[in-house]
Amino acid sequence: MLSTLLRSTRMSWCAKNIHMYLLALTYASDADPIRFISGLFTVTLLWGALYSLNDFTDIETDRNDRMKRGRPFIENHVEPREVLLFIGVLLVVSTAAAYIIHPVFCLILLLMVLNQFIYTLPPLRLKDTPLAPLASTATNTVLRLASAAVLLGGILVVPVPVYVLMYLAGMGTYLMYKERKAPTTLVSVLFCVLLAWSYTGGYISMLQILLVIVPPFIATVPLYLSNFTERERMVEVADLLYHRVLVAFYLVCIVVLLVA
Repeated sequence: MLSTLLRSTRMSWCAKNIHMYLLALTYASDADPIRFISGLFTVTLLWGALYSLNDFTDIETDRNDRMKRGRPFIENHVEPREVLLFIGVLLVVSTAAAYIIHPVFCLILLLMVLNQFIYTLPPLRLKDTPLAPLASTATNTVLRLASAAVLLGGILVVPVPVYVLMYLAGMGTYLMYKERKAPTTLVSVLFCVLLAWSYTGGYISMLQILLVIVPPFIATVPLYLSNFTERERMVEVADLLYHRVLVAFYLVCIVVLLVA
């Protein structure tokens, strides 16, 4: 049972947190390594609970999805009360830790919880509505970035245009995964235009683009190709590149920046 519960937290998906924390760190003039790493660990623990909740609420729909039949709660039955207890403990521990780290940091994590509840749970359950691309990966990417920025001095440590960039990046990733080709193209064009404007305006440097924009872009190429050919294989390749390879590289980058 414990193995199934732990698998449901999708710890490899901490890549999304690490990616945004690295981006925020590139804007920091100073950082407390212990506080920063503690925050990263806390937000990852919180997302473990939210991913577990997502898998729990989607058991029936995931059974009919060939790519999701390997999800933990489908392969192995766990009593609902035990799943909810597990999720509850993770949420309480992570939010308590977040408050100790910084009250505003805790508030942002609570916004993550609220957004995910609205996205996942009835009666709203936005994931089943046309609003899903606006409330899923896009919003959560911005909240992840904001949580990191707070640990480095304040939300505006990261320029506002960069938040918008990451919102578009998150939305584009979601749309690619859902095979929404036309909206994906539109969002991609908007992203490129804003990226060029942000670069010329001094909101993001070429080094930052090469470090935090180009590698994930390369990792999402197979995801884009999955809309046209060998869907399962391409999604698996994209998952490997982003959640395994890139996360290791970004962890090294974070360590280097913190100790430099």
